[in-house]
Amino acid sequence: MWLKPEEVLLKNALKLWVTEKSNDYFVLQRRRGYGEDSGGLTGLLVGTLDTVLDSTAKVAPFRILHQTPDSQVYWNIACGASLEEISKHWDWLQQNIIRTLAVFDSGEDITSFVQGKIRGLIAEEGTSASDEEDPERFREAVLRFELLFGVPQREKLVTYFSCSYWRGRVPNQGWIYLSTNFLCFYSYMLGNEVKLVYPWDEVSRLERTSSVLLAESIRVCVRGEDHFFSMLLRLQQTYLIMQQLADYTIVRFFDKETFNAEHPLANPLHVTQRALEIHARNQSFRAFFRLPQEENLCEVYESFLWVPFSHVNTLGKICVSENYLCFASQDGSQCHLIVPLWEVFSVELPDRSSRALTVCLRGKRALRFSEVRDFERLAATIRRKCRTAGSPQHFISNPETFWTLDCMCVFLSEDEEGVMVGQSQAVSTEALMNVFHPHDAENLDPKMLKERMKEQSWQIHFAEYGRGTGMFCTKKTRDLIVRGVPETLRGELWMLFSGAVHDMTSHPGYYGRLLEECMGSSSLACDEIERDLHRSLPEHPAFQSDTGISALRRVLTAYAHRNPKIGYCQAMNILTSVLLLYAKEEEAFWLLVAVCERMLPDYFNRRIIGALVDQAVFEELIREHLTQLTEHMTDLSFFSSVSLSWFLTLFISVLPIESAVNVVDCFFYDGIKAILQLGLAVLDYNIDNLLCCHDDAEAVTVLNRFFDSVTNKDSPLPVTVQQASSATANDKSIQKVDISNLIKEAYEKYGDIRTEEVENMRKRNKLYVIQTLEDTTKQNVLRVVAQDVKFSAAQLDELYMLFKRQHFVSCYWSVCSPALQNHDPSLPYLDQYQLDQSQFSSLFNLLQPWTTHTHARSLARSAFRLLDENGDGLLNFKDFICDILYNKSFTEKLTFLFKLHLQPVSLFLQGAVYKSDVFCPSGRAKVDLQEYLKQWQEDLQRREGNIKDLPRINQVQFIGLTKTLYGVFHGDEEEESLYRAVARVTSLLLRMEEVGRKLQESSPQKTSPVLDTPTDTPSSPSTVRDGDWSFSFEQILASLLNEPSVVRFFERAIDTDSLIAHARKNQLKDAH
Repeated sequence: MWLKPEEVLLKNALKLWVTEKSNDYFVLQRRRGYGEDSGGLTGLLVGTLDTVLDSTAKVAPFRILHQTPDSQVYWNIACGASLEEISKHWDWLQQNIIRTLAVFDSGEDITSFVQGKIRGLIAEEGTSASDEEDPERFREAVLRFELLFGVPQREKLVTYFSCSYWRGRVPNQGWIYLSTNFLCFYSYMLGNEVKLVYPWDEVSRLERTSSVLLAESIRVCVRGEDHFFSMLLRLQQTYLIMQQLADYTIVRFFDKETFNAEHPLANPLHVTQRALEIHARNQSFRAFFRLPQEENLCEVYESFLWVPFSHVNTLGKICVSENYLCFASQDGSQCHLIVPLWEVFSVELPDRSSRALTVCLRGKRALRFSEVRDFERLAATIRRKCRTAGSPQHFISNPETFWTLDCMCVFLSEDEEGVMVGQSQAVSTEALMNVFHPHDAENLDPKMLKERMKEQSWQIHFAEYGRGTGMFCTKKTRDLIVRGVPETLRGELWMLFSGAVHDMTSHPGYYGRLLEECMGSSSLACDEIERDLHRSLPEHPAFQSDTGISALRRVLTAYAHRNPKIGYCQAMNILTSVLLLYAKEEEAFWLLVAVCERMLPDYFNRRIIGALVDQAVFEELIREHLTQLTEHMTDLSFFSSVSLSWFLTLFISVLPIESAVNVVDCFFYDGIKAILQLGLAVLDYNIDNLLCCHDDAEAVTVLNRFFDSVTNKDSPLPVTVQQASSATANDKSIQKVDISNLIKEAYEKYGDIRTEEVENMRKRNKLYVIQTLEDTTKQNVLRVVAQDVKFSAAQLDELYMLFKRQHFVSCYWSVCSPALQNHDPSLPYLDQYQLDQSQFSSLFNLLQPWTTHTHARSLARSAFRLLDENGDGLLNFKDFICDILYNKSFTEKLTFLFKLHLQPVSLFLQGAVYKSDVFCPSGRAKVDLQEYLKQWQEDLQRREGNIKDLPRINQVQFIGLTKTLYGVFHGDEEEESLYRAVARVTSLLLRMEEVGRKLQESSPQKTSPVLDTPTDTPSSPSTVRDGDWSFSFEQILASLLNEPSVVRFFERAIDTDSLIAHARKNQLKDAH
């Protein structure tokens, strides 16, 4: 590899390098300890030094230096892993550079020319290292990475760090390499080499830990084994990169609902440390401000913002994206606001001395920033983006609907009757609560008076802090949310705090187009939706009528059409029905989008991964905050089970509707943090009763009784709508719990739980949840397969991991790998992982018990077709784990080889032909292939039959079988005797067939002389006989049984463990 010319003092390097070749301008050297003296003390010391200092010489022990006769300075210009590699560079210099150097008069000109030439060669290579801070050093690290761990050149090294790996209580100083698909570590200390290569898809735990021995370290758990890495100079940075790479792998391989070709990191060949950082930053930005997925963080500025309601300047950060200007105070909770750039009227620079900036908004409002470091650049950015953001009307689907900074009301025409009829389907433009329980302004009921007081409090808040998308969100806003949102403002505030208003505004007419596209369509999701429609809040009048049911059907069907990977999942109907009560139909759709795709990611998929992750987070919080309960119940899985419905339905399924909506208020403001806090408060409120429980049933009863006692004393809903249990309402012995008090207690006791902590806990536990699900799949598959094979449990486990890794290896370096499409977690356990022919052939050749021979590929193809009984071109683990070649008798092994060669020879020689390949332009070929496939299928049906039922093998097929036997015996210690045995058997069978053919030919001549025809020629009988030669399996078996060496070979015990170890070691190399 050519290197950026670097100055070297040869005087200091003489003890570590040996000169192999030299001339007037160049020196080729070898590292001491490599080659002849590699096994001595010098080799151990130099190898250890190279590892500790991260020297390229560890993997590239040859180098070329440039020198000039009149200088003592040398320049390192190339390195190589072998003498052959470095010799190519040396020869190139001799052929292309040496003659040219003679024309220069000074040594400086010679050095300048050589350096320029080498830099040009490096530029032509065009490696991805150009994006790194130190390209030259990174190129050297890539070289070490590829040579040390044997990974393909396609594997993208992201970064590397010096660290210590703890094996027991002994630290091994070395280097950790983090690539797109692997975590690798290498250490070499005084002859003790440690090399680790673990794919990210096998990591089940990744966390920062500390102990008495290790002040701070990173713990990585792979397949139940813990590995600790410490003494990292930038431990937090290393941990974050590892977390991002592990999460990226999980999303790529296991979470196809959210990963697609439009993902920012869709191409694994282009993943870099910078790309990961940008992706993580954009994710955090969108999550904090609840912005659409299309928004990316463009620029960040630190500044002060004048807060008018408190008359102070608050320090924070200005974040600018394509369409939004956002601000968040330094602590994140004091205040934050979001301003769409199309609402910006102008940008002024009133005071350059204080680096001030004034952003004027429509509605006579202004934001005043000061102490902005690059305020002129910020002003130019905002002005430029304002021109491209467009007017507010550009983003609104209905010209009668307009969201402003001062008012988020909807202006409807006077003849509007609650339905938009401008589309193919009627869309409700009124919240169902307004239709079925309209607000009565003349009602002076105490509850209604309290409701009006709440409305007045919010109106005061709007007047002071603003209303709509430009509102300042502060601690006071959260306090109002905790007290309860008025019925008339609930839909508006849900849209605002969830960020759904931004999605709806930036996608005008989208919902209507979805309805048109999915109108009249039929699918499994539509059938499931129809089944659950009447189970959604059946007690509420809105869903006892066609108005509510139709709106619910439209919203759920539209979302299933928008996101077919998720489609429809249970609990979506319950959540959507509540959304429709307080939001218009289109708003309810965008609220559902916000919940399913942003606020509760991975909740509504086939494996509800997101809910399981939050269950694990909930367990962690219980251990941290409710230690008394943890000590009483060592197994907290009960709380995971009972809390599943809490997370999936946001407590709607366990609380009366009038209380549950208060929980939803908090959820849309604080996200999943609010649900976790409330869950802890529920357990804390019932902790005394739970400590007295003897089993899970009693604990369930305690919690159910508690939820029945929860009321909302301030709810203005009619009694006919409220769902509080009538039995508990009349039972004065049960103490009532007001939902507002419960939520307030949750915020007071557990409000210190930060959203950032919850997100980190989610990432940490997601790895564990995914691997737990994968382990469950493995256990179920092995339980089924173990009944039919004679492999040990440990061998089966290793073979399954090889099978699964073979599936992933083909996905590591592909943007749209077909193998990823074959992985479907919704399928039965056995069919979740399947291999195609190419994947199977690679693994089959690694595991076959005999020496690889010239027909290995053909044999693998033939074995694949034989095992693929349904002809779909895919094999599951049960199909793959054929133990005939390992644990069966001589007869069974020979039967398997015999069946392989019963298939059409043309297929055996040319490759796989599947049902889809039969349809070709040539009609004759089409018929022939169909006949072959029909014959093959008939043979497969007799697979388990008696050997007497096996069809005869023709001459060409028999020759193929013979060649296979020769290849199988190749390299064996009895190879010569085995070859002679096959030759004897072949000769014997041919003589027997020749005698049989002569008897058959002589018999009809005596009885039917009429058969003789003038067309017979001397060559004709021979041609016919050759074409009709065939042997039965019994003939071949009987002949081979007379050869002891052949029987011994096939009856010999196979060292399966060694084959598995060999496959595990070379599986990655085989993917090059």
